[in-house]
Amino acid sequence: MEQNKSASKIEQQDSTDTEQAIENTEKEVAVIPSLEEMLKEAERKSQEHYDAWMYAKAEGENIRRRAAEDVGKAQKFAVERFSNEMLAVMDSLQAGLAVETASVESFKNGMELTLKQLSSVFEKFNITEINPVGEKLDPHKHQAIGMVDSDQPANTVVSVMQKGYALNDRVLRPAMVMVAKAKEE
Repeated sequence: MEQNKSASKIEQQDSTDTEQAIENTEKEVAVIPSLEEMLKEAERKSQEHYDAWMYAKAEGENIRRRAAEDVGKAQKFAVERFSNEMLAVMDSLQAGLAVETASVESFKNGMELTLKQLSSVFEKFNITEINPVGEKLDPHKHQAIGMVDSDQPANTVVSVMQKGYALNDRVLRPAMVMVAKAKEE
């Protein structure tokens, strides 16, 4: 009888364990989403990523377009400040020509004042004069147009035929110069 009770107890225990195992499996099955749910979730995430990519792509294109517009405007209006300063020089030249009873001396004084204005504009915009008398010939800044006999060392600038100009140390126009010949012995 005791054996029957033990066997009965074991059977009840097995039955309880089996029931619990079935319940746990059902819970696990309920927790694991179906393939359809997983597919829908993957499609939703895929759409989110696609939308974010399209937004980033459009934003990048907008940035490129705005940058191109800004560069275009900068190129178009780069000389605006310089042009405004040059208008004062133009006004001075026109006023000098409009004078009806002018003497050579007044024209000279007017030209000197206009030259001062122009020099001021050049200084304001960092345009410097290249006037290399007495310097060694520098082919980056000077253009030799001839050689002359001189007491100075060979390839030294003896005279300047036309001054050169540089903008922020970049040569706009080289100075046209005459250089000393090498002395013949």
